[in-house]
Amino acid sequence: MQLNFRLLSVITLASFTTFTACKKDSSSTSTDPSVELTAHADDQSEVSSQIDAVVNNADAAVESSAAYTGKMQNPPVSICDATVAYDSVSNPRTITITYNGNTCNGAYTRAGVVTISMAQGTQWKNQGATVTVAYQNLKIVRVADNKSITINGSHTITNVSGGLLWNLATLPSITHVINSDNMSITFSDNTQRTWHVARRRVFTLSNNQLVITVTGNYSDGTHDGIAEWGINRFGHAFTTTITQPLVIRQDCNFRLTSGEVKHEGFATATATFGLDASGNPTSCPGTGHYYFKVAWTGPNGASANAILPY
Repeated sequence: MQLNFRLLSVITLASFTTFTACKKDSSSTSTDPSVELTAHADDQSEVSSQIDAVVNNADAAVESSAAYTGKMQNPPVSICDATVAYDSVSNPRTITITYNGNTCNGAYTRAGVVTISMAQGTQWKNQGATVTVAYQNLKIVRVADNKSITINGSHTITNVSGGLLWNLATLPSITHVINSDNMSITFSDNTQRTWHVARRRVFTLSNNQLVITVTGNYSDGTHDGIAEWGINRFGHAFTTTITQPLVIRQDCNFRLTSGEVKHEGFATATATFGLDASGNPTSCPGTGHYYFKVAWTGPNGASANAILPY
């Protein structure tokens, strides 16, 4: 059916779902809770959205090759700011995505290499199949404010449910899980931190349109639904919990249309997505910016909030 052969390009287009909040960069030595929490909320959303963008590219690259999927081959994947090279002979087999530093959507540029590895004998269509995605100096620059992050390290993607996205119309849903304990992030102020990642991505169709629902997949014994945790660039421990699923919709031009995360550490902040400039929920399809609201509570009970575009 029509969806089967469009879905690879659909997944690639989804890689352009990224946050573009524009504001002043903050020093890693700041002691102002509102400055730190607002900056950390921006950092976390940028890192998580860029990892999702790479995962979308990886999904498309894997599913375009019969050697990896165990199904018939789809048309070769095309990524507008990258080249894709396949090695299906070595063990592990590899797919190398080389980002060239161009901009496809005017929001950001990417330069660096991502390598996807899969053991010989593994077929991505099978339940429990796993690939490893390794980042080699992948630098993403946000065009709006020239702010950058550079990602190194690796994560796994596990096909928990089995099945392939390009024939999702015949399946109720497909679930992938992302896990990492060594995602190294270098921020614009040259601070470098290692973050843990545990995200569950569930793919469904609504009116023949792709919907990606993202939740946290880790529990520390006190909190469930943790998606990222580690040390922020201010040197404070944090956890980020997805308290309301993050929803990305094809019929909204692959915008993040709703969801909420909670940042905890030395203080607490929530970030609510899918808003207009006044902080009210907005409808789909939206035009221009969507916004997210960061609301924080400090250790002395003080509170504040900010509304930022993405």
